[in-house]
Amino acid sequence: MRNLKLKYKNTYLDEIPEDTTLYEVSKKVKSDFQYPIVGARLGAFLVGLNTKVTSNEKVEFYDLSSQIGNRIYSRSLEFLVTVATKKILGDETDILINYSLENGIYCEIIGQKITKFTIDKIESEMHRLVDQKYTFKEMIVDRFDAINYFKKHHQLDKVNSFRYMTNRTVTLYTLDGIYDYFYGPLVYNTGILDKFGIIYIKDNSFILTYPSVSNPNKVDEYIHHKLTFDTYKSFQNWGRTIGISTAPDLNAICTEGKYVDMLRLFETHYEDQLSLLAEEIEKKKNQIKIILLAGPSSSGKTTTAKKLALYLKVKGINSHKISLDDYFVDRVNAPRDENGQLDFSSIDSIDTTLFNNHLTKLLNGHKVLMPTYDFITGKKEFKDKYLKLEEGEILIIEGIHTLNEKLTKNIPRENKYKIFMSPLIHLKLDNHNRVHTTDVRKIRRIVRDNLFRGTNAETTLTMWPNVDKEARLSIYPYQDDADAMINSSLGYELSVLRIYAEPLLYGIDSSSPQYPEAMRLINLLRNFLPITSEVVPKDSILREFIGGSVFEE
Repeated sequence: MRNLKLKYKNTYLDEIPEDTTLYEVSKKVKSDFQYPIVGARLGAFLVGLNTKVTSNEKVEFYDLSSQIGNRIYSRSLEFLVTVATKKILGDETDILINYSLENGIYCEIIGQKITKFTIDKIESEMHRLVDQKYTFKEMIVDRFDAINYFKKHHQLDKVNSFRYMTNRTVTLYTLDGIYDYFYGPLVYNTGILDKFGIIYIKDNSFILTYPSVSNPNKVDEYIHHKLTFDTYKSFQNWGRTIGISTAPDLNAICTEGKYVDMLRLFETHYEDQLSLLAEEIEKKKNQIKIILLAGPSSSGKTTTAKKLALYLKVKGINSHKISLDDYFVDRVNAPRDENGQLDFSSIDSIDTTLFNNHLTKLLNGHKVLMPTYDFITGKKEFKDKYLKLEEGEILIIEGIHTLNEKLTKNIPRENKYKIFMSPLIHLKLDNHNRVHTTDVRKIRRIVRDNLFRGTNAETTLTMWPNVDKEARLSIYPYQDDADAMINSSLGYELSVLRIYAEPLLYGIDSSSPQYPEAMRLINLLRNFLPITSEVVPKDSILREFIGGSVFEE
């Protein structure tokens, strides 16, 4: 047996026997990491630690403090809870891994009626599996053999999912005699998964919690965001009503050539949310003076604000939009982050004193000279741009800080109507593989950045951690203060975005640090049959990202 050499950071790991697992190799470098190593990049690809080394390659390891490592951990935990559920309730019982909520995952058990006592038994079984340190075994099998296996075990969600694959083989994982399929590697063994919690909700559902990237040492207390949860749940139930809950459901409609009607269904559902909001605002029109709209990047805030203005106009309510960008402090006074870079995501980057002063004057009927921020000089300019609110008119303000009371501290709360929005996609790839809301926003932004800013996919992915940090610090902590929520997800959108995003992702070189993420997103998009953008309405929120919107300025 020959010895191999792995390039690690700026050195080499020598004398590695061929077919050694990366788990064994990781022991040589574990002192470099503060937390357990859970995965690796070998050459160009993201792999599990059970992968064997067969050639001289470059290797990189990930622990729980990395986004990649955190996803590997959560994915493995999802398999662990699935196995534990089957061990306690029987092989015919299945579990739905639905979507993320705060530092947890919302799950449902189907086929059995459960109570908190049931959940406690499942949690105990999970701890038993962790204590046994079972290895997550990986095997490559013929795709049709996998289909026959899952058909025999009545897991038709997997059967339907595999139907739309073109791969000859698929990679299955097994734990304590139970087989499953996941879109990404798992940890080496169950012993690593010792940090988790289960919180019983109701109606056969629970929250599976796990450590965050920012706090890998322990599981943070779960905070239940009722508005977000109820919006997710409502959209999920609606999807079940119309028979579109998974990517295969969507694909089946595409194969029948009926996607135009399906597309209209999702568009109408989004529009219906705006209609209901306009009705709610109309009921309180003598009280509401300002509409504040917030959401993480690529939620579709710009289009939503413009469309909401139209719905309000139909109700006889005129509105004016104010851009927070025009209220940035002069660059010389702008806050900086821990790296010394300008921090435009901080609320201190907004001249809140001037902003509140202008709001107060406008609501009192005064004419105000509005600022325009010059991003070249880094200063506000006051030119011939005036605004005065007439009787019954309201302001619409959208931006990342609009839910933060500090932004509008001088305005009474009863005069403000706060809206939180995000694309809370309800579709799953199958029962155990969810589609992350973050991935929808990320793909939207890749397409938009390239189309409108000339930015390539690699650059967008590189700066995404800062985008994500912005949302975690400036938006999500204030979501519970919202009066309403808009789900800007269009169930069909990944089928359209695939046509735009896939070539851009393929443009990332295999040597790039972003290559594994690009391949992961490509594999996600491959689960959705493509739909031409020609059928997307010109006033669709999706046009904000693919172009051709009637709202483009």
